[in-house]
Amino acid sequence: MRIVFAGTPEPAVPSLARLIASTRHEVVAVVTRPDAVAGRGRKVTRSPVGLLADEHGIEVLTPARASDQDFLARLTELAPDCAPVVAYGALLPRPVLDVPKYGWVNLHFSLLPAWRGAAPVQASIAAGDDMTGASAFRLEEGLDTGPVYGVATERVRDTDTAGELLGRLAESGAYLLESVLDGIEDGALIPVPQPDDGVSHAPKVTVESARVDWTLPAAVIDRRIRSVTPAPGAWTQVGDLRVKVAPVTPVDALDAPLEPGQFLVRKDGCYVGTATTPVRLSQVQPQGKKLMAAADWARGARLDPEVRAQ
Repeated sequence: MRIVFAGTPEPAVPSLARLIASTRHEVVAVVTRPDAVAGRGRKVTRSPVGLLADEHGIEVLTPARASDQDFLARLTELAPDCAPVVAYGALLPRPVLDVPKYGWVNLHFSLLPAWRGAAPVQASIAAGDDMTGASAFRLEEGLDTGPVYGVATERVRDTDTAGELLGRLAESGAYLLESVLDGIEDGALIPVPQPDDGVSHAPKVTVESARVDWTLPAAVIDRRIRSVTPAPGAWTQVGDLRVKVAPVTPVDALDAPLEPGQFLVRKDGCYVGTATTPVRLSQVQPQGKKLMAAADWARGARLDPEVRAQ
């Protein structure tokens, strides 16, 4: 099939790479978000999907809005049979959805209808799910509501960060997406409507929502920190200092009970109190500094005994 691929960040790259290498499908163009300023040098940077397309000499379309008439006209000229989508980052209007013969097939990193929305992997870890996966579904104007062609499952490991789990799902999802496109071309797949039961939503994770609430149980804090690692990164306020927090380890109760947010620095590490048992900090990153061992930071900071993480 003639394919126009839409995607932007690194997790979309494995899917595009598989489709470029496919002997059954031809990627005639790629749609990605416009080049953006990024990094400390504030340089204009191409998206990871755009960079891969450039390497293979594939036309790259970067509309400021998916509703742009020039974009719609070029898409119509390309006449794709199907348009797979992986984390493109913008809603597609009806005229654009109607262009491909077989529509747009979205690879979403959850087992729909669970965790519809922008941050399904983060939501799954934060909720303590044992299983998650990827779903390939036909895109429609609703938010992740279209009928599903197929799924791939993935176990959520006890120590998974969002980055680690998303990396595995990006790889397994690429195989799923390719097989679904093969099945569509063969006429062997009919998408199945999503059930009404089991719907949950995963809104975008903000910096403010990544702040650690030490009044929660240790197990919940552990999951929430891992769910926002590496981005945007969990953080806490210690006095006047804002500190990023790497994944923690819940531990059995210490000899001295700790109040939520209270620190204890010992030879074997740095601990913080929660609503239940303490957690052991692994690494932290004070504002303006590099990542460092939490115990080294705590000793160097000479924390006042009355200071609490908030």
